Amino acid sequence: MTDTMDAAEQLALTLSKGGLQRMTARVMSALLFAEQETITAGELAERLRISPGTVSTAIKNLTMVGLIERVPAPGSRREHFRFREGAWAILMSGQNEIVQVMQDAAEEGIAVVGEDSIAGRRLAEMRDFYAYLMAELPAIIQRWHESRA
Repeated sequence: MTDTMDAAEQLALTLSKGGLQRMTARVMSALLFAEQETITAGELAERLRISPGTVSTAIKNLTMVGLIERVPAPGSRREHFRFREGAWAILMSGQNEIVQVMQDAAEEGIAVVGEDSIAGRRLAEMRDFYAYLMAELPAIIQRWHESRA
């Protein structure tokens, strides 16, 4: 195994210890360490020696949180993927579909159980947390962008 592959696998291990699904962490690491601008799902499956279905699931997860994106590849019939420019800021921004899904799920739960119930109070805290996060993060992300300029 090359040093690069070892480093990618070590990062994947660290990410999975932090709660990311193991195969999603491996795909994410492979994308981070790829020396080409884009990579196909087939290339990821071959490189990682995992099934195309596993890669597809990981790609879906990483796309949903805003870390990777599909990109056009003129002349290729396969879908190409890359790590998004500004991916880390996107991960923590309103462009992260998961954050909105969590906020919406809390709202739906409150509608079912009522905000004054025990469950409703928990769900309201969840909703309020995500609403607060989404209100505060733009300023933090803006300061991060300014620090990089």
